[in-house]
Amino acid sequence: MRPFRFGVAATWANSREAWVAKAKRAEELGYDVFLIPDHTGHQLAPVPALMAVADATSRLRIGSFVFANDYRQPLMLSKEVATLDLLSSGRMEFGIGAGWSTPDYERMGIPYERPGVRVDRMVESIRLIKRLFREERVDFSGKHYRARGARLWPKPAQRPMPPLMVGGGGRRILSIAAREADIVALVPQVDARGRHHGREITAAATAQKIDWIRKAAGDRFEHLELQSFVVDVDIGGLFSALKRIPFALSGSPYFLYGTTGQVARDLIRNRERWGLTYYPIPDRAMENFAPVLAALRGR
Repeated sequence: MRPFRFGVAATWANSREAWVAKAKRAEELGYDVFLIPDHTGHQLAPVPALMAVADATSRLRIGSFVFANDYRQPLMLSKEVATLDLLSSGRMEFGIGAGWSTPDYERMGIPYERPGVRVDRMVESIRLIKRLFREERVDFSGKHYRARGARLWPKPAQRPMPPLMVGGGGRRILSIAAREADIVALVPQVDARGRHHGREITAAATAQKIDWIRKAAGDRFEHLELQSFVVDVDIGGLFSALKRIPFALSGSPYFLYGTTGQVARDLIRNRERWGLTYYPIPDRAMENFAPVLAALRGR
């Protein structure tokens, strides 16, 4: 059975000192990965921010959570990922998504095409990126991307490439992730403004998603690492004090509410029935969640 991993998902700090202190504290508490998303709004730019984390720590892995495919050309994105991996001594985890935030597209003046087109473009990008990491010279002609004599420099420390993470909430994107990625992330579906659909956060919806992944992955399923997005955390706070959780959230892996023991037991149960072992904790909750992490360390 795969052991648990826990990440810290962060976006912002007012200074280098504050950002580095956050990363060092995450490593000190025992977190495994430090993650940053990819948006145009109030957040640090992911590539330099991740490099600063890697430079300030020795064990903590770093990861994109996730790079939006439409914002970067595949060869240049591969080069950035390979450089991060090389300069972090092999600690990079490469998350990529199709892009979903309409404000980002509006700010950059990029057409916000329908989901099917954006996903098609991401799939083609992933296939080109994999070839760039695995082959010395790449010629590629697709519907969305072309390359002639493309070579990837530098080569990453992790060969042939850093672990690839793809996630989402719909059947198509999760099936693609099951076939293409090393890490599959379950994310409750959102609208174009980032608001979660209520029906997506239930235990029943989670079971359905795992079934889609299992069917699409086939023999790959046992080798996949399954991540659950975490919307909110409250350890020993309001919800545990009241000893009740709203019905819609009961059994949901996206909301970690309860005492240390309750949440630890919930995560063990989620691993047993769904195979979920990887949880990215919002940075605002990394101290609050630390007792659960300590209780599950090495398990």
